[in-house]
Amino acid sequence: MSTLTRNAHRGVNKFIPPPPQLASLESAQDTALARAWIEQWRTSEIPKSLVEFSFSRSSGPGGQNVNKVNTKATLWCRIDQSWIPLWAKPALKQSPYYVSSSQSIQISSATFRSQSQNIDECLAKLRALIVQASSSALKNEPSEEQRKHVEALHKAATARRLADKSHRSKIKAARKGRPD
Repeated sequence: MSTLTRNAHRGVNKFIPPPPQLASLESAQDTALARAWIEQWRTSEIPKSLVEFSFSRSSGPGGQNVNKVNTKATLWCRIDQSWIPLWAKPALKQSPYYVSSSQSIQISSATFRSQSQNIDECLAKLRALIVQASSSALKNEPSEEQRKHVEALHKAATARRLADKSHRSKIKAARKGRPD
């Protein structure tokens, strides 16, 4: 397999919003900061210089193009990059794309006949993976209306349980009054 590797530039690009330095999302303020970052991240593009690529020949049918051109793109991204949020790293480590021996994410694409389209697909998959991993740590706080609704359901369930218990108690008391 012939491989061409492009080395990554280790700096953070100005187009990527830097994540808040939060190891975990414990307070509502932390969650709000994380949500704001995720919204910015969804619209940003990951520069090719921040990740490493290797290229190889795609497998499967496809005629002469498959045998001559290195169109399959494989992306590697170290998980300790400064532009990856700290709170998302545990979820990224659980991802099927995580390679523990190199502490990195590996994503491949051989969908297209063009190397540049496969590169773009790898970058899109990486962006979606980071969005999913960083969103999985978010905790949704219930609104005041939802809290009141849950409280009302709890009160209704307690009243129903007590009514059933009282009814059952009356049935048992009625049995004690009758001789067999």
